[in-house]
Formats: sequence, C-alpha cells, structure tokens
Amino acid sequence: MSPLKFLVLGGTSEASALAGLLASDIRFSAMLSLAGRTAAPVLPAIACRIGGFGGVAGLTQYISDHAIQALVVATHPFAAQIRQNAVAAAGGARIPMLMIERPSWQTQEGDRWTEVADMEQAAAALGPAPRRVLLTIGRKDLLPFVAAPWHDYVIRSVDAPPPEFLPPSAKIITARGPFTLEDDLRMLHEERVAVIVTKNSGGTATQSKLVAARKLELPVIMVARPPWPNVTGLDAARVPDAAGALRWLEARHDDAASSAKRGV
Repeated sequence: MSPLKFLVLGGTSEASALAGLLASDIRFSAMLSLAGRTAAPVLPAIACRIGGFGGVAGLTQYISDHAIQALVVATHPFAAQIRQNAVAAAGGARIPMLMIERPSWQTQEGDRWTEVADMEQAAAALGPAPRRVLLTIGRKDLLPFVAAPWHDYVIRSVDAPPPEFLPPSAKIITARGPFTLEDDLRMLHEERVAVIVTKNSGGTATQSKLVAARKLELPVIMVARPPWPNVTGLDAARVPDAAGALRWLEARHDDAASSAKRGV
C-alpha cells in the first residue's frame, strides 16, 4: 500500500516532536509547513516547506496538487488566521483534519493573574502609572503597547521585532526557549521587572516564567487564547500532543489499508 500523504501546519514543539516520530516511518509521507516568520527556524527530520500558501485558495490548491489525504494543524494556539484557513481548506478538499492543541496554563496557588481577552485589554490593564513590563507575546502583537509609552518595556523574542513595532526605549532580549526557572528568576531580577504580559500558550518551553513570577509574587497579565473555528460538518479530531497525533495517523493508515484490501 502507498504511504498516507498528509500535510502538517507546524511551527510548534508539538509539530517538531511529531516530525521526530515520523522520521523514517515508511507508512507515512509527511510534509511539514512552516510560516517562515522566524529567521532561523529549527528544521525537522522530515520534508519541509517554508512560506505561506496565499490564503484558503492557495492551501486548498496545494492539497489538491499534492494529493494530500489528511491535514494536521499543529500551529501556535494564537495563530488564528491559519487555523481558519485550515478549517476552510479541509472542508473544501473533503479531507480529515487533526488539531494538536496543547493544554493551556492554569492558575495555581500564589499566582497573581489578570486574565484578559486580547492585547488591547492587556495594554489597558497595565494602568496609568509607569511600570517596568516584560512582554513575551511575539513580534506581531506589540503595537497596542506603543500606545502606552509611559511604561518601561523589556521584550523577549526569538528575533528582534521591527523598529516600527516597538514602544519607545524598549529593551530587546533575543532568546529561544526552552528556559529554566533559574534563567527566568535571574532575568526578572536583573531587569527589575514589575509585571509580566504573556499569552496563554501552554506547554513547558516558556512556563518557567510563570513559576518565577509566582516565587517573586509578580503580577501576570494573561491573554486568553482565541477560540478554534467552528469545525461542525468536518471529519475533525483534537489531541493534546504528538503521541496522540501519531495514534490518529496510524488509525487513518490502517483504515486506508483495510479499504485497499477490500477494493473500496
């Protein structure tokens, strides 16, 4: 039987972990797609493409041109647009779709979280009094903080943000996780951080900043995840990690193999 052909929309540790599980597995023919927003991405052990598709139409055309049989969405929890495109393309191509959604972070005893719906609310929640603020939110979400220039910002990002996205006098720390608790305790102390603004991304790679904030009794402004697009009517499933994704793919492969034996 031919290998199961599928496309993985990646950019997360879950996508990288899945690529590691799939390497050299002859049951599958996988293509991992990265958006290309990071200057030096960590490349996977499977075939990879870098760059966008050109919206729903482009993604649907790619699925058709490459005879993709399943779509795995392992994007960042805040990558709302590509998730919307994925749902629309999977529906249009009538192929099954798997969503890998890591569990969100939950408050623990000692946390001082203020939960908000978006970046505009996060910027407003900082208040009118000047504060030393750590932003770990990604380059594309900085503009609301440009409108609150009275705060003193420290921005931690994999790549340096474009100057036009930066609040005045912002300090940039370029670093790629995972981070340790010791790393974050030292950084928060050295930078004299008074409050942290972050997204509820979940996972372990950057969770240490929340543990450090708890130990230092620092407030955290936590931006909630956008909801998944409606998948009603689609052949869609959701798993929390790469191991669950592999089990789903194995079931798809076995179903296809059984159908081939029956001549369906």
